[in-house]
Amino acid sequence: MKPEIRRFFRKSLLELSPYQSAREEFVSDGRTMILLDANENPFPSETNRYPDPMQRELKQKIADWKKVSTEQLYLSNGSDEFISQIIMACCEPATDHIVIVPPTFGMYKVAARTYGVAVREVPLDADFQLDAEAVLEAADDHSKIIFIPTPNNPTANSFDVQALKKIIQEFPGLVVVDEAYIEFTDQASFIELLDSHTNLVVCQTFSKAQGMAGARLGMAFAHPELIRYLNRIKAPYNLNSLTLAAALQCLEEQDQVQEQVAFMLKERKRLEAAFTEIVFIKTIFPSDANFVLVRVDDSSLRYQQLLDSGIVVRNPSNNTACENTLRISVGLAEENNALIRALRTLDT
Repeated sequence: MKPEIRRFFRKSLLELSPYQSAREEFVSDGRTMILLDANENPFPSETNRYPDPMQRELKQKIADWKKVSTEQLYLSNGSDEFISQIIMACCEPATDHIVIVPPTFGMYKVAARTYGVAVREVPLDADFQLDAEAVLEAADDHSKIIFIPTPNNPTANSFDVQALKKIIQEFPGLVVVDEAYIEFTDQASFIELLDSHTNLVVCQTFSKAQGMAGARLGMAFAHPELIRYLNRIKAPYNLNSLTLAAALQCLEEQDQVQEQVAFMLKERKRLEAAFTEIVFIKTIFPSDANFVLVRVDDSSLRYQQLLDSGIVVRNPSNNTACENTLRISVGLAEENNALIRALRTLDT
């Protein structure tokens, strides 16, 4: 029986005739062609031609890497673009809503509000874990999407797998599992569940472990029909040639990425050990990411003191249940040494 993917999307999108760019009308077959179709500057350079709008070469490489088909893959200008597009595609303003589980990544709420879509919040429990029953009780027919980042930002912990699976199985809308920090945890990717759950979407990114934050490249994995609907609203050339080239190069350097991840995990443990010796750090929360959330005596004071020492951390204290916390990323060894020295100086 064919899955009813259409039910997740707005009626206006289902009726949309997508714009077709010049490079979608002509798809290269490998021959050298004289290109007079797209009103480009003909003088050769690295960027004088439009990029492949469907990113075919890169998608094939990523599909091989992640063991999915290219039809299950959508590439975006950072995960932020995908978050905005999935909300725009699925949620009727002033009618539908998304569900979030604060404390959580702030862009989910910002994107929803930008499109006039309401946000329903179901806070994490005292251990920063999902309350699956509360999530499902809060959901209704207008709950079009729930966003669940695991490992979570800003808390850094992974969520209970069984709780997440229960939500995927019973939530009435799309379940977007955001795995921006997946390389830093031993937890298996939810990509493995795509074939058995048509409402599941998994996001990953090149911005964190892959070291390409400045290039802006996000990945979304989902049922092929869902991906086809997203392609209807995609900007014709949402990824530029430089990003495509950088990503292809990055995929050839995964041994280096793994070495860097191992280094960051080792340094994270060193930072966590050092934090136990700082009197004004009251709690060190468990981390499965490349950052650590700590609770301090006065986050505003300690944030400013670190700024005065030339060190920038994040103060997420305005997030649900994050009062007097600081989020500290793992840096290079010498940067982490400077942080530890500064904290010890402030502790005297």
